[in-house]
Amino acid sequence: MTSAVATSPMKLLIPRSRGDSVWAYTSNFGGGLVAGDQTELEIHTAPETRCFLGTQSSTKIYRNPDAAPCGHFTRAHLESNSLLVFVPDPVQAFAQSHYVQRQEFHLAANASLVLLDWFSAGRVARGERWEFSCLQSRNEVFCAGERVFLDSLLLDASCGTLNSPHRTGRFNCFLTLFVFGERLAGAAQAILSAVSSRPVERHAPLVCCVSQIRNGLVLRLAAESMTGAAHELQTHLDHFIPLLGDNPWSRKW
Repeated sequence: MTSAVATSPMKLLIPRSRGDSVWAYTSNFGGGLVAGDQTELEIHTAPETRCFLGTQSSTKIYRNPDAAPCGHFTRAHLESNSLLVFVPDPVQAFAQSHYVQRQEFHLAANASLVLLDWFSAGRVARGERWEFSCLQSRNEVFCAGERVFLDSLLLDASCGTLNSPHRTGRFNCFLTLFVFGERLAGAAQAILSAVSSRPVERHAPLVCCVSQIRNGLVLRLAAESMTGAAHELQTHLDHFIPLLGDNPWSRKW
């Protein structure tokens, strides 16, 4: 049985199933969050199921001169031998915006998870580059009750200029990809081999590194352009297409 319930300002879009996996997309009225918006998402994958969850477009965090924070909270529970591919579009924080995101994933011992968290410099084409007030993101993953991954990020303009050389520098996109679980062992090994075999280039427009962890890996990326980041990301996401029955990103980026 598959069910979905949503209340404003969040919407859930569930297209016709492709293969044995369920695809779903989150969206919201106005295409983003305004001051004071707080959204929550609960996910439950039953035993032996496969689910892809994405977003309809980038999550826009609108201008907020009064510094009233908006935020989002995700809590997911993955049961035995289930798979969740959680790959939203990037967060795009506008000038003077304030955004707080927290996500928790609770996995059964043999469940698998792909988790993507990424954000851009803002509306670069309009001259806004790292001009938001604050962006905070925290991701936690637990397997059989044990914390296996904790990643916390805080970019706060009150601590100094965000685009200074020792903070965001020349880059306009940052990305973290977490891959975990026995079902994803082959994909994780392929990503690890591809990234670790690359030479290090001075002043490269895209910097990518990967760290192997128990039953998975963590990939981190910094790119000067969103296009470059999306192209690099796609090469790694392709490894998960056979598990989803089709390519949910074929017309995405």
